[in-house]
Amino acid sequence: MARKLGRTTDARLALLRNLATDLIIHERLETTEAKAKELRSTVEKMITLGKRGDLHARRQAAAFLYKKDASETEDAVQKLFNDIATRYEDRQGGYTRVLKLGPRRGDGAKMAIIELV
Repeated sequence: MARKLGRTTDARLALLRNLATDLIIHERLETTEAKAKELRSTVEKMITLGKRGDLHARRQAAAFLYKKDASETEDAVQKLFNDIATRYEDRQGGYTRVLKLGPRRGDGAKMAIIELV
């Protein structure tokens, strides 16, 4: 069962879209452990769409990810399909790694780093 992360459905979807877009652009994020674990399945599905590489998969990814620029020449969807998908061509899943950190100083929340392998 999916984690609710203390948010409404719309807010949770927006959070996952934003984190997934940022992870694809930066390839490494520091967030709470629960968000990282929930983000893992979302990003793995996006990378699988990237590996499929057809027009329908590209449109599905574009519908989910936000329109943020990864560099001067490409946005998140282009980076997903051009760079990241080709990197994981021979890999059958397991594209992300979650490394646990200590508690956050302010509220003691468990922190983690999620990165692309």
